[in-house]
Amino acid sequence: MPPRHITAIIPPPEQIVVAAKRVACDGGGGALGHPLVYMDMGDGNFVECAYCDRRFVLSDHPVPENEYLDPAARPPEAH
Repeated sequence: MPPRHITAIIPPPEQIVVAAKRVACDGGGGALGHPLVYMDMGDGNFVECAYCDRRFVLSDHPVPENEYLDPAARPPEAH
């Protein structure tokens, strides 16, 4: 692959606003996705996926978390 020209515009990674510090990412699912990974923001207010560079940002109104909150809420047929 040839190198990019210095003036080439590279779009920023996708940014997703979430209401909880624990999130899951599968790259959008389907054939172009990646393995499902779970991430925790820890003390910060964002986390980036190591596979697809999506950035998950905590909203201004986070919800209280408990152990039963599923960060990857998807329909059963998607599993």
